[in-house]
Amino acid sequence: MNDQQGKRISSGVIAAVSAAVVAVGGGVAWLTANTNSPTQSTPSQRIQQPYNTQPGNEQTTNVYWLKTNEKSIELVPQPIRVASVRPNQVLEQAFQSLLAGPTEGTNSTTIPQGTKLLGLKAENKDEIHVNLSEDFTSGGGSTSMVGRVGQVVYTATTLNPNAKVYIEVNGKPLEVLGGEGVEIEQPMTRESFKREYPL
Repeated sequence: MNDQQGKRISSGVIAAVSAAVVAVGGGVAWLTANTNSPTQSTPSQRIQQPYNTQPGNEQTTNVYWLKTNEKSIELVPQPIRVASVRPNQVLEQAFQSLLAGPTEGTNSTTIPQGTKLLGLKAENKDEIHVNLSEDFTSGGGSTSMVGRVGQVVYTATTLNPNAKVYIEVNGKPLEVLGGEGVEIEQPMTRESFKREYPL
């Protein structure tokens, strides 16, 4: 009877050890098969990489408002942070902020409420085409007209102060602005704006 118990224990121990060896061997084989060398990447890794967000995609740009002093009106910048992923996105976001209106109490705008950005194209950042809705041309006297043109020119050239700006309304070049007939010479730069349209 003792001999039979010994045989049973020996068989159980052998079965357990065999199972453990198979499990460990299978685990090692699985790890070896699924471990990549540092230079290899699996298809799932390649798919995921483009979706990683890279730090440093934010840029600071300026939106230009009008500020009245005792003797004159001046264009003043307000820095904003913009997350940019595609070309022109920084300027597009700057114009969306400009058209939404100022957030600081001391600054103002003469761009009519409801003006929309219909398109923006920056060619090598040296030429910027800004297409605005017809609301841009409504209301205000000559000072208001000149002020809003200045806001557009300065905001458009925030990334390149020497760039040339072309202003369009509903896709057509803006030649005359408002009932008082302010003539708009295009292209316009910051330098030509200061020279031709003093505020």
